[in-house]
Amino acid sequence: MSQFPHLLYCSMALSGVSIALYSVVLVAVALVSVLASAPDRRKDARTTLSILVRRRSR
Repeated sequence: MSQFPHLLYCSMALSGVSIALYSVVLVAVALVSVLASAPDRRKDARTTLSILVRRRSR
């Protein structure tokens, strides 16, 4: 039972890092979709962004 708080802390830290990394990726893709000079690159970035933020029906 003494390992539970440590395990909980590690899982929360991993979750936080994962959320932060996902947020950075979303911002980067959004910036590319707005700032890219080539239309094909903007279209690809928008498609990727729509895949990343797609909500699944339950």
